Amino acid sequence: MKAVVYEGPRQVSVKDVPDARIERPTDVLVRITSANICGSDLHMYEGRTDFEPGRWFGHENLGQVVEVGDGVDKVQVGEYVVLPFNIACGHCKNCERQLTNYCLTAQPEPNMAGAAYGFADMGPYAGGQAELLRVPWGDFNCLRLGEDAEQRQTDYVMLADIFPTGYHATEMAGVQPGDQTVIYGAGPVGLMAALSATIRGAGKVMVVDRHPDRLRLAESIGAIAIDDSKVDPVQVVLDETMGLGADNGCECVGYQAHEPDGQEQANLTMNRLVASVRFTGKIGNVGVFVPKDPGGSDELAKQGRIAFDYGMFWFKGQHIGSGQAPVKKYNRQLRDLIAAGKAEPSFIVSHELPLDRAPEAYEHFDKRDDGWTKVVLRPGMAGTGA
Repeated sequence: MKAVVYEGPRQVSVKDVPDARIERPTDVLVRITSANICGSDLHMYEGRTDFEPGRWFGHENLGQVVEVGDGVDKVQVGEYVVLPFNIACGHCKNCERQLTNYCLTAQPEPNMAGAAYGFADMGPYAGGQAELLRVPWGDFNCLRLGEDAEQRQTDYVMLADIFPTGYHATEMAGVQPGDQTVIYGAGPVGLMAALSATIRGAGKVMVVDRHPDRLRLAESIGAIAIDDSKVDPVQVVLDETMGLGADNGCECVGYQAHEPDGQEQANLTMNRLVASVRFTGKIGNVGVFVPKDPGGSDELAKQGRIAFDYGMFWFKGQHIGSGQAPVKKYNRQLRDLIAAGKAEPSFIVSHELPLDRAPEAYEHFDKRDDGWTKVVLRPGMAGTGA
């Protein structure tokens, strides 16, 4: 089968790799029809993690079941399914508490938790930017889709990661009807957080970024766009909230946050959130931070640490929720919102490309080139046209 293989920093190729296959009775084999490129893939693509050359990416996956193991009871051949990026067993202590993002069984390292497809430090599992994908514990991990799955897969594939992740940010931030919510980052996850805040009934959603194409998308769903290359975003949030600050906020950028001039500053968005959110407000942090970052811009960042305004955070009595999203906690209800026409997360998709154009797609998406807001790779798409 063909897959998007990591060759080294900013180098990927599409090449033949061993076919995915059923390895255990509980496995499901899926023919991938849609696989997104994620902002988290860019951390690995840029060489900022210890992702090994020769492995292949892809943790936002949707496709059609082509084979099931003898121990699979529910999922059937021919069904379309979307796969949470979290690989989870369903029966460990954490999975039983809906914390499938920290599965203790799927992660082979005893001092760690959590596993994912094609992801650094999250197990040996192959990614889905490929023609086939093996899904462990298939009955638990496959979310079955309805009759409209093939036609609406650019909506449903967002259930693999970014839609539940954006929703998780608003859950941790405690967004309630009528709230004033600020979101730092208008990448795919930040836009999904904005959509989720709207779904949850927020009265005012403010989105901070500096890329015009992303800010236009935020405005298209009714959010207030704040360009931090032109204004002080904290002051704008305060002005929008009578000087009190937002009720809650979401961090959707992570450790590679940087100033408009390009200078990387890992603590930028976290400290801006402390300043932007009111006394006793909540912050949901789903942007990726890592225990170690050898490519960091300063000595603290290299150690996975940031100079955090903890004094002000404590003084304001704020709360922070953090970590990867437990996708299965949300994906079924979000699927049903899509099916009912209440949510269309595909509004962020700018490109649907065949698998062989993945190197080009990674290059444009990594550079944040105008108009490249979200790329869906389609392994079954013929030709090389856009």
